[in-house]
Amino acid sequence: MSTLYTQQSKNVHRTWLLMAVFLAVVIGLGYFISYYYDSPGILYFAIVFALVMNVAGYWYSDKIALAASAAKPASVADYPDLNHIVENLAIIAGLPKPSIYIIEDRSPNAFATGRDAKHAAIAVTTGLLAMMNKTELEGVIAHEMSHVGNRDILLSTVVVVLVGFIALIANVFLRGMMFGGGRGRREGEGNAILMLVGIVFTVLSPVIATLIQLAISRKREYLADASGALLTRYPEGLASALRKIEAANVPMRHPNTATAHLFISDPFGNLRRKAAGLFSTHPPVEDRIKALVGTDRA
Repeated sequence: MSTLYTQQSKNVHRTWLLMAVFLAVVIGLGYFISYYYDSPGILYFAIVFALVMNVAGYWYSDKIALAASAAKPASVADYPDLNHIVENLAIIAGLPKPSIYIIEDRSPNAFATGRDAKHAAIAVTTGLLAMMNKTELEGVIAHEMSHVGNRDILLSTVVVVLVGFIALIANVFLRGMMFGGGRGRREGEGNAILMLVGIVFTVLSPVIATLIQLAISRKREYLADASGALLTRYPEGLASALRKIEAANVPMRHPNTATAHLFISDPFGNLRRKAAGLFSTHPPVEDRIKALVGTDRA
């Protein structure tokens, strides 16, 4: 039977698997691009850069995610209630108190990041603080604290760096092709077939990266909802918070595709969730509420 500890172990294994897949995809991209431009140096650069990005993804992805969200530290003096809630829930969960950050945005949202519990951070928007009562805010913080306890913050945060990088290099190469790059490429029918396969792979690489992102995000939200409800022993608090977030439907001012899966709710708002369907980074809110309290209505 699956337990919290087996889930923690799975998340650690998934992180290493993700890094291995990233390395393979980047090397594949590097090989094709070096072949296209007839320049072996590009492949060597891709291998070295992939290794560097893996290391950076492990050690610095949390700082990258916080910087990308324009998050600033939330001092005890300026946000005493928020700090008190986080500290209490950390004690209940048996975890170190995460660093707390504020995002100046009227959209109600929050996310957790970091490579482990000792280096975790929780960021909340000013819109969330303005909209939630105490029990609702506790529900949201417990959800984020559960991401820390479930050890999925490293996995989800590393994705920010790796998915974004794969999409970037594929986009740069495709733009180079559009503007007449690759004058040194080789000719021949066999080479043409390989070229076609390489182009398809390059086009699909961002899609593959996005599918990896989706594969880890939906399941982790359900798990964090359930773990957060156990932490507060009041699932209605989180359910009520989710209702308010859904009803508000306020997209963030500067949503980022690479960091979207980190947030408790899609930062692009309801419209993208409905349009994206199966490709949304978050499960439907009504399904999450049903899982928490057995109904989607108060």
